[in-house]
Amino acid sequence: MDGWILALLVIATVGAGVAGGIFFAFSGFVVQGLERLAPADAARAMRGINETALRPPLMLELFGTALVAAAVAVLVLVAPGPETWWTVAAAAVYVVTVVVVTAAANVPRNDALMRAPADDAALAAAWAAFRPGWMGWNHVRTLGASVSCGLFAIALALAW
Repeated sequence: MDGWILALLVIATVGAGVAGGIFFAFSGFVVQGLERLAPADAARAMRGINETALRPPLMLELFGTALVAAAVAVLVLVAPGPETWWTVAAAAVYVVTVVVVTAAANVPRNDALMRAPADDAALAAAWAAFRPGWMGWNHVRTLGASVSCGLFAIALALAW
């Protein structure tokens, strides 16, 4: 087993786990904390979170992990071993449930919330429209990133 593949498997495993933890935090307590606010204030707070999320720390974590996952999946397909299909499955789960779901489901909801007029009534309505769908898809991202982490961990154990 090439040392680069092992290193990339470690990075992908940790990256998927961190992504799962980030999404879990939102599903587990961040949004519930926002729900304790008046709806317009919850919308304002989430808008602030969304603005700060679009910076290198989160973007590198989520999309850098996707890049590493895809790269290691290709590398193990070129030089197959006992970890190959676990790695490919982990990468596929990560890309679909984190990258695709984020782009197709969560980002459009974030964008709609950001476009809402700033008055209390409009923000309250935007929050009511935003929260259920966003949370449902965030649960998918939480589960997907966590499953991906587990699959990468199995691949890593087999490659070791």
